[in-house]
Amino acid sequence: MLALRLARGAHPLVLLRRLLVAAASAGVGFLLLCTLGYALSHPSHTTPSLLRLLWCLAPLAATVQFAVAVARTDPSTRPRPGLSAVGLGPARLAATAAASTALSCTLGSMVALLVFLHLRGDLTGLPFDGAATELLAADRSLPLAAVVILLALVPLTASAASAWTLRPRGLRAPHPGGTRTRVTHLPGSPTAHAHSPGTGSAGAGTTALLLPPAPAPPSDASVTTAPPAGLPWGIALTAAGLAVETYTSRGGGPGRVLPLPGHADIAPAGVLAGWSLTALGLALAGPGLVHLCGFLLQAVRPGAVRLLAGRVLQGEARRIGRPLGVVCATASGLIAAATLYSRATGPSSVPAFGPLTGLGATLVLACTAATLLLVALETKQARASTTRALLRQGAAAQTLRAAALTRMFALLALFAPLTWVLATLAAAPLAP
Repeated sequence: MLALRLARGAHPLVLLRRLLVAAASAGVGFLLLCTLGYALSHPSHTTPSLLRLLWCLAPLAATVQFAVAVARTDPSTRPRPGLSAVGLGPARLAATAAASTALSCTLGSMVALLVFLHLRGDLTGLPFDGAATELLAADRSLPLAAVVILLALVPLTASAASAWTLRPRGLRAPHPGGTRTRVTHLPGSPTAHAHSPGTGSAGAGTTALLLPPAPAPPSDASVTTAPPAGLPWGIALTAAGLAVETYTSRGGGPGRVLPLPGHADIAPAGVLAGWSLTALGLALAGPGLVHLCGFLLQAVRPGAVRLLAGRVLQGEARRIGRPLGVVCATASGLIAAATLYSRATGPSSVPAFGPLTGLGATLVLACTAATLLLVALETKQARASTTRALLRQGAAAQTLRAAALTRMFALLALFAPLTWVLATLAAAPLAP
């Protein structure tokens, strides 16, 4: 009920984000139901049906990542002074954010079910002259348990991921009077709530002290952090993913292409495993690559613009590195798939992307790009106090804009060639 009240009183932009989460959930739910329809229409094709279901994991993961990013940037999940006094502490706010995420995803799943039933002709008549009859198994009854399990995947996964990401993290600090104070806060929250377990003989039992809001910690962008430790592991996983794709693609006949959800041609499951390892490796290596990019910007006699751009990139490496790595992996996979489809169908014909293939690719690309945009906005908001302090100290607004452009071009100069190289390496072993 609290999640519904917060949704009703939210800002229109916040509501738009939640509607986008519902739309992405509807797309994933429709893909899963179409996979169920294919399995019902082809009961003897067990392996192709399983591989189609596995390929739906990519849009599912992208949707969950987008839902978590929306939950992180939701203003209702930020602790504010006085909320703990009415029972809305960090843990309760995290649970409220998870409930809001589950509500949005459930709405999308219901829309997917209605569209699926409409195309099957279960609600009215068969639309489009029954063109989707074979694809959606309109002549067979749907198993209720399978439909419920498939539609519950996105709400359960997204709400669990949101609750885990926004969970309160406790830090124990010594109190000047001898007590040990447990400080509970959420990631990126400007306030904290402290609870004291008592003071020996002076206090029998447990007492709770509501302290005034603690001063905001320094922004991640205002200090130079140590290099992230995931770069070697990320490089190793990326190389392992490319090796798995190369090994499992051996023995394929001419015209073999990289499949996406809904395409008739099925490649080995190792292709999906290899791409998943590559995406995980880039997500782990992303913070290290962004930190390295910031280091190179200020390496040789930096001016004010390059120094500011490099320090900000180093401070924001952990926050924007993983979404950048996921976008890089997604773009490289889509480029490799498009290249292979064009080779298989000939240079003068249109690549044979099916409707479900296009839907899956659109979901993955749109969700990863939207996640990166939300993280960039969150980073800009976290850096707002530092920007105001620089302007008060006399920094020119033109210098700050030049530093922002320098950061953008530096990231493009690093990740664009990396994406092209990975796409080329991924497409080479699968080429006919």
